[in-house]
Amino acid sequence: MNMNVKTQDKFELEEIYQRFLNDKRFFLMKDIIIHHGSNCYIHTFKVARLAIKKALRRKDIDLKAVLLGAILHDYYLYDRHKPGQEISHHMSVHPYIASKKAKEDFGIDDKVAHIIESHMWPFNFKNFPKSKEARLVSFSDKIVSTIEMMSSKKFKKRREEKYLKEISTLFD
Repeated sequence: MNMNVKTQDKFELEEIYQRFLNDKRFFLMKDIIIHHGSNCYIHTFKVARLAIKKALRRKDIDLKAVLLGAILHDYYLYDRHKPGQEISHHMSVHPYIASKKAKEDFGIDDKVAHIIESHMWPFNFKNFPKSKEARLVSFSDKIVSTIEMMSSKKFKKRREEKYLKEISTLFD
């Protein structure tokens, strides 16, 4: 852990994290299935924890933008596996839907919007992650997604319980 991060900054980041973790709009993400049975709620907070962990090792990085971008990167609120909610080109479209919803619901700035909109690069060639914050969130999303896709559906329930405990706080 980077000791250059002030206690006050950690407190503020944890406060933001907890606010989203307990936001009723985010509870809807528990019913959105992604990556071999994982749910979007757990995925989002796992990405946020990994992105912040990586960001703390770097200098001159906007920790709040990393955290917000990671938490909101999949805030699209539809389940493409359910009838009537199918979206064609989900991989390239969902970042823009998530960004639009995040702007409407949370008033994010352009920097956070870019982090969200570029997190699917290189699957979406239109939007290269230009900032180090955007690259960090995109990279963290790829790592968490890969691990989730390699996990067996057989132990989904047990894994969910474990992950809910793991994501209960931003910092260990």
